[in-house]
Amino acid sequence: MLSTGALRAHLLAARLAGPVATSREDSLRSYRLFAARDPRALLGLDPEWGWGEGDLLRLMADKCGVSADPGLVSGPDVIDPELTLAGLDAFARRLRQAAAARAPVLFGTGHPHRLLAFYGSLAEALSAAGCVVLTPAQGAPVDVTTRFGVRGHTLDYVRGVGLVREPGSRTAGSAPGAHTHSPLPVRYALGALAEAGGPLPALVVGDHGWVCGAGQLGFETLGLADTDDPALFVGEAEGRVSVTVPLDDAVRSDYYRPLARYVLNRASLSA
Repeated sequence: MLSTGALRAHLLAARLAGPVATSREDSLRSYRLFAARDPRALLGLDPEWGWGEGDLLRLMADKCGVSADPGLVSGPDVIDPELTLAGLDAFARRLRQAAAARAPVLFGTGHPHRLLAFYGSLAEALSAAGCVVLTPAQGAPVDVTTRFGVRGHTLDYVRGVGLVREPGSRTAGSAPGAHTHSPLPVRYALGALAEAGGPLPALVVGDHGWVCGAGQLGFETLGLADTDDPALFVGEAEGRVSVTVPLDDAVRSDYYRPLARYVLNRASLSA
């Protein structure tokens, strides 16, 4: 089993935590957009509280480890590895509970190029433990908001993990899919489950709009989030996201393998 000390060292060496590639400029820009309730930063969340830029900076300092100094406006941002480890432990505890209950689970990612293998390992382990890993409406068309406007995509699942594909992309069932922050894929997936009469997920696991979109609809969610994704941390603070793990969400895909092994071991699930 990977020890906590070994995982901490890996987080720092891979720049999953500590000084990360996400810039302070990008993080502060996201906080400004979120404070202005720009949908690009809300990720499907409709905040109940008033969140100013200062409020968000203090929240992210507390939950993620970024500097709370508003005068620091450039350079790499920072994630506290102790907060990442605590988040992974909480993540594992909830997966253990889901496995014990054989609960239906929905996985989805807006970062398939980076995080698909991480979620896929968890989905396969939960399936082996008797959970139903949901894959509703595979192949269905889904409109996704992009920087070029609303574009048609296709909902797909790889290793039990939901993602979207751009028109004309590779064959369904292959990897990877498109990068997206949109909550529309999870809304469509959950709507399809409801129309079919269920089962509905007891847990939604993922990132970006998959987590915030599902949390906003009242589903229990677990997610991974970078320093420029304040929506998940706000969702956690307001009680609509159960666990948010702070880490860089755009490093090499294989750098997340030790995290998956750590979570599965902590959850008493087979890798």
